[in-house]
Amino acid sequence: MKRIFLCTVGGASVARMIAASVGFALATSVFALDVAGVKVDERIKLANQDLVLNGAGVRYAAAGFVRVYVAALYLPQKKTTSNEIGALKGPKRMQLSVMREINSNDFSKALLSGMRANLSSAEQQKHFESLLKLGSIFGQIPSLKKGESITIDSIPGTGVVILVNNKRVGEVFQDDTFFQALLQIWVGPKPIDESLKPVLLGTVASNDNSVSTNTRDRF
Repeated sequence: MKRIFLCTVGGASVARMIAASVGFALATSVFALDVAGVKVDERIKLANQDLVLNGAGVRYAAAGFVRVYVAALYLPQKKTTSNEIGALKGPKRMQLSVMREINSNDFSKALLSGMRANLSSAEQQKHFESLLKLGSIFGQIPSLKKGESITIDSIPGTGVVILVNNKRVGEVFQDDTFFQALLQIWVGPKPIDESLKPVLLGTVASNDNSVSTNTRDRF
């Protein structure tokens, strides 16, 4: 993981467009990390509040041979457990930067499977309608291509907002607790990628095993 200095340039107009459509603002940061070739901001602004990068790492598939996306978790302050994150007040963000083309149906199934693996029966029942809505959202997108992004925002007083390439998709999830339920996919007891969980929680610096990048990219 490398730190890169970036000059802040005219992102205000972009932020205004996004704020107008979903009621919050994005802001560029001065510093960014290089995670497997993907630039990840160390600080962002969401709903007029500064957030810090809690951790960022690579989601692997096929026993580590395929890099699927870079995941970055932003919080008002750094936390090292799922329970601490759940108790934390304020806006939160999970950002996924796609590293290879993904069939949206497969991506949706993976999310739903991850939630079922980490939520109790009672929690699954509580979020049943939201789970259906989540599946419907990604069912409308044929595929996610390399370089595209998925953003999941939890905004107090608004709910959970999902964006693809900085454009909101679907309706707002009114239940703020749905973000914590979604987060279990990556930091729950049975995470979708064991190597990614400690990185997102900030207890491990990196899971980027890009020594074999050329070999991996052929898959």
